[in-house]
Amino acid sequence: MAATDIERGLSTAEVEERIAAGKINRNMELKIKSVRELIIENLCTLFNLINAVLAILVLLTGSFKNLTFLFVVFLNTAIGVIQSMRSKKMVDKLTLLTSKKAIAVRDGAEVELDLDQIVLDDIIRLGRGDQIPADAVVVSGEALVNESLLTGESDLIKKQPGSELMSGSFIDSGLLRARVIHVGADNYVAKINNEAKYVKKVNSEIMNALNAIVRFASLIMIPLGLALFASSVSELWDAAGTPGDSALSWCFSELLAGRVPSSALLSTVGALLGMIPQGLVLLTSSVLAIATVRLARRKVLAQQLYCIETLARVDVLCLDKTGTITSGRMEVEGTYPLPVEGVGFGADSDEAAVPVETTVLDFALANVARATSADANETCQALLNYYADRPVEVSEPLAVIPFSSSKKWSGASFAQGSYVMGAAQFVLSERAFAQVENRVAELADTCRVLVVARVDGFTPDGDMVGEAEPVGFVTIRDEIRTSAAETIGYFNEQGVTLNVISGDDPRTVSSIARVVGVPGADAYVDATTLDTPSKIDAAVDRYHVFGRVTPQQKRELVHALKRRDHTVAMTGDGVNDVLALKEADCSVAMAAGSDAARNVAEIVLVDNDFASMPAVVAEGRRSINNLQRSAALFLTKTLFSMGLAALCIAFPPYPFEPIQMTLINFFCIGAPGFVLGLEPNNARVKGSFLTNVLKRALPASLAVIMAAALDIFVARVFGFNRLTLSTMCLLTSCAASVSLIWRISQPLTPLRVVLFVFVVVGILAGVIGFPQLLSIANLSTGEAVILLAIIVFTCTVFFKLATMMDSLKPRRRHAATGFGRGVRVRLGRGGGKVSSTGSTAQRFAKRVAADMAQRREERTAREAEVRALEGVEKAQPKKKKGTGVTRSRVTKSAQGIKVSMPSKKKKPANKA
Repeated sequence: MAATDIERGLSTAEVEERIAAGKINRNMELKIKSVRELIIENLCTLFNLINAVLAILVLLTGSFKNLTFLFVVFLNTAIGVIQSMRSKKMVDKLTLLTSKKAIAVRDGAEVELDLDQIVLDDIIRLGRGDQIPADAVVVSGEALVNESLLTGESDLIKKQPGSELMSGSFIDSGLLRARVIHVGADNYVAKINNEAKYVKKVNSEIMNALNAIVRFASLIMIPLGLALFASSVSELWDAAGTPGDSALSWCFSELLAGRVPSSALLSTVGALLGMIPQGLVLLTSSVLAIATVRLARRKVLAQQLYCIETLARVDVLCLDKTGTITSGRMEVEGTYPLPVEGVGFGADSDEAAVPVETTVLDFALANVARATSADANETCQALLNYYADRPVEVSEPLAVIPFSSSKKWSGASFAQGSYVMGAAQFVLSERAFAQVENRVAELADTCRVLVVARVDGFTPDGDMVGEAEPVGFVTIRDEIRTSAAETIGYFNEQGVTLNVISGDDPRTVSSIARVVGVPGADAYVDATTLDTPSKIDAAVDRYHVFGRVTPQQKRELVHALKRRDHTVAMTGDGVNDVLALKEADCSVAMAAGSDAARNVAEIVLVDNDFASMPAVVAEGRRSINNLQRSAALFLTKTLFSMGLAALCIAFPPYPFEPIQMTLINFFCIGAPGFVLGLEPNNARVKGSFLTNVLKRALPASLAVIMAAALDIFVARVFGFNRLTLSTMCLLTSCAASVSLIWRISQPLTPLRVVLFVFVVVGILAGVIGFPQLLSIANLSTGEAVILLAIIVFTCTVFFKLATMMDSLKPRRRHAATGFGRGVRVRLGRGGGKVSSTGSTAQRFAKRVAADMAQRREERTAREAEVRALEGVEKAQPKKKKGTGVTRSRVTKSAQGIKVSMPSKKKKPANKA
């Protein structure tokens, strides 16, 4: 582009032409779900559908007291919606902190535009602190650019005419103009984001177990429910004297006459309700929601409930260096003075003396940094922080030479002499550099090295006068978080394998990993050599430190670890981490990082402190261990309800009514489940969630089924009525549940003793105090004695079965796969891969989702065109009131992203 074009920029006609061609910088950021999507996601579940159908059946009977189970459904849905909305609100607040404006040159004037109003070939002006809105090429000026969020490189990159700028990076110092070469989906950041736009399956044993139980229950409910209803109707038909041709025709005639067989319907619904682990779903949501609230107090945002559990099960933790182990800032590692004779002490010189207690190196570093602090880059800021609390005399500068990317040094003159600071090969002559080259190489193994030298002065153009004589070195490195070593030590103690994956130089990454105590940090690999999948596979087994890693390689490394059956967590803060964060089983992002990283991560560290990770693990362990204990109570009801329903098909009627299941749900399952589910528990997670729960639940379930069978047998032999049978089954079930509570409460604590007493007293109070509400029969002495004998039998069977179950050793499992409909086969040099495309319904759902996504994309394109045209209107020439444009400035700070707003100045009053 010609110099005149650089000053003029695009014309209005050229902008409109590009808008018509769709060359607009459309917003391609990863977006979080809308409020509507979050509500639908939590409302439209299989669990809610089953309960809704059962509620309709109960409404048909007119027995509204049996609708109390809907409260659990409502509460569970509300918890999911509230948690999702809370996470969305927090992420929205964080997103507001990023830059959303840019300065473009159009028709010879500078105009402020929204980022989505930029078009291809726009000339944009960028200065210190600005975030680059689109891929561009520098056409004038020069600057140092921080690309750490994109590449992981902590060093600043010099950009001059002809250099390319990547969208998402920050200008650290300097001023330039650049021509936009990519917009929208063609931007570097957008390409990374597009690769992460897929739905990641949540790797949660608890969620998978719950889904498996609900799916199994939903499949078995239909045949069992129909058979049980038919059996109950048949019994009613017999009681009515077998009118009509059959029980089915009689049932239809009753329905047509408006008479619903309520008892048959209620007993069927009661059986089906027992098969659904309502309380377990609610308990899981509640325990994990409480865990997210506790973590929020520690400045940790859990955007997905089950991620807390996943992190507690992690056995490999992949760490990004910049922003995770290090703070993203620079710090002084050390100063190394050289022997200096007769310099700066006033000997044979008119210069003032450097204080005796201060080395020449310290004096020069502290004062040059102070003198150039007006435009302090990261190196200068590190020196200012280092000398902030060190007693070094402040000297007034006589001349200041700011840092220049072309010179690679900065300097200043004082009464005590003139000093420069910068890269040794640029500051020193070949002779002087040769004398210190070995020392520089030794220090440069782990840090950036700057030399400090004394010169005779500076020319009016800012060049050095005389040959620079070195007085010492200062080493600068990434500032390591104070808590990093302790946190990494914690994960080492927990047996978690640690991998450091960074886009930075592998030697630098290795040195930092060694400092914080990552095992195996001495061995590292440069990922530029890992150019094939087989090399990546081999490196995963051999190394724990990876440098020069591209975003795609980070994802491949995580994928390789998952193929080895590891549960992998990934931490990061940049765009270069997005693909790996999306691939990992559990992803953790820093709040000060990129929007994309925050939006794909399940956990966001709001205070950017890696030390919060152990607290997340502790919450996960507490949740898993306590849920494993409490889930046994809920699953017991599901299993015995299924078994009892099958038994009652042959021997009707089903003995429980829905209201009786409410008593069991509250005192035998809900109350003890919630209390035990919220206890402190930091023990390591062992075994499979479902296996551990089944080992506790099966003995109680079998005991209840055997007791119910005995109750039915006794009732038929002695001619007990239905109400008496229902009462006997209720109390024997409660006895088995109380025995289970006693067993899982070991070892006893004061809280567990109180809980046990509460359960027993609550059951007795309900049975004795509300017999009519709970349909409790008034038992005779003989019936009570028989009931007591069955209760003793039930408890004995339970404890025997529980002891047998505990003695079983875990069996090794071997996965097996087979072919079926919808099989996808991929062949390649690395071997074949067989996977499923899903059922017909799943494939149809995917096609519908794809069509909806395409329509959203077209709508977004139309909206982007309207926004861009608004930008054209802004750029129309107006009355000149000045050429300066005041706008907000976005920079990276210690607390994350800092937004500086312009101050508003009052216009002076017009003179009369």
